[in-house]
Amino acid sequence: MKDFPVFTTEHGVASLILKEIPYQETAYVILRDSQEPETLVQECVDFCRVCGGSRIYATGHDILSAYPLYTAMWEMTCIREQIPDTDAALWPVQDKTLAHWQKIYNEKVINLPNGAWMTDADGKKMLRQGDGYFVHRGDVLLGIGRASADRIDWVASVVPGAGADVVKALAHAATEDTVSLTVASVNRKAVRLYENLGFVRTTEISRWYQLR
Repeated sequence: MKDFPVFTTEHGVASLILKEIPYQETAYVILRDSQEPETLVQECVDFCRVCGGSRIYATGHDILSAYPLYTAMWEMTCIREQIPDTDAALWPVQDKTLAHWQKIYNEKVINLPNGAWMTDADGKKMLRQGDGYFVHRGDVLLGIGRASADRIDWVASVVPGAGADVVKALAHAATEDTVSLTVASVNRKAVRLYENLGFVRTTEISRWYQLR
């Protein structure tokens, strides 16, 4: 399903994220500019519904506060040296292990707010960037994640209670003094995990409201 970075009507401009519809029947709307935002919202909802979206979320305008809040997206940061250490190790994703990593990711992402399905093209892009990892303790797979010089972009444990070790291990990939990550406010379990490791909320990036 093709996204519409610029979805224009006589009532304004929005961006429509539709690529999740085939996988999760979910569409996202970002309102960009409008003098008649209520009408633009309805046009976006109607278009997303025709495309197969059964759940539609939106951000970008104060008018959306009339709808139920779905989640806020927060940025959290921590001084890298303050993140506790772990004996868990990072195993970089390789071409022969990409399919396994992608399978775990897509099984986990379905249950996460604003989670984006990973297509084969997305997986190959991650492989080129070299920021995907398995986290192991010996021969035991604890989880997976993505991390770069100053960010942890994805965390998922496959062993109950292993989330902290997965985050600690991913921090080993960071080289900058401060490490950042993004989390949905309604994912309270993840928020508590990050807070326990020393991360603090620094910025509310966006608020998403449920249109349908």
